[in-house]
Amino acid sequence: MSDAPIFSDVVKRPRGRPRKTVDERDDGNRRHALLEAAAHLFRRKGFSATTTRDIAAAAGMQSGSPFYHFKSKDALLFAVMEEGMHTALNRQRSALSDMAPSQLSAVEQLRYLIHAHFEVLLGPGNDFVPVMLYEWRSLSKGQRKELAQLIADYEALWMPVLQALHTGGQLRAPVGIARLLILGALNWSVQWFDPKKGASVKELGEAAVVLFLKES
Repeated sequence: MSDAPIFSDVVKRPRGRPRKTVDERDDGNRRHALLEAAAHLFRRKGFSATTTRDIAAAAGMQSGSPFYHFKSKDALLFAVMEEGMHTALNRQRSALSDMAPSQLSAVEQLRYLIHAHFEVLLGPGNDFVPVMLYEWRSLSKGQRKELAQLIADYEALWMPVLQALHTGGQLRAPVGIARLLILGALNWSVQWFDPKKGASVKELGEAAVVLFLKES
């Protein structure tokens, strides 16, 4: 019989300092604080003009703290955009699940989607997706490919509603083109919308519905 110990009896001791646990490294949602600070600065100053020192200071951390959570500023930019798209997807899925589509017209369903989209773009903590719209070219080819899948998943949620509107004669443009035009118009609002100078986010959503469709 072999004298070698069985695997379960072997306890390997790590060399050097023990690794920090996830909780220790996160230290009270510090990762999310970094994402929020980065999103805000990337949107206000631009990716190139923002340093990791700026981000750490905005999050109330030491200058090297971001590197406990992200390998580089590029990785942090990608994480900001990815977080924004996951938030957008969750909001739209929640809107769709709350709609009870069988009891709502296609126009009402579109209204839900538009309002949820504006909340992602213009509501509280609204810097994540706008950063993606501003800084898309700052990503690597691989990062753009990963985000493109999330974007495709998001846009796919609109298609059944737009198809129903097209079938009912309330949307005359081809569905694919209509999706591009509608989302393009909504996304452009991040360039000019100011709640202090005009309509609220909710009023903006209502205006968009009127603009795109004529209710029967």
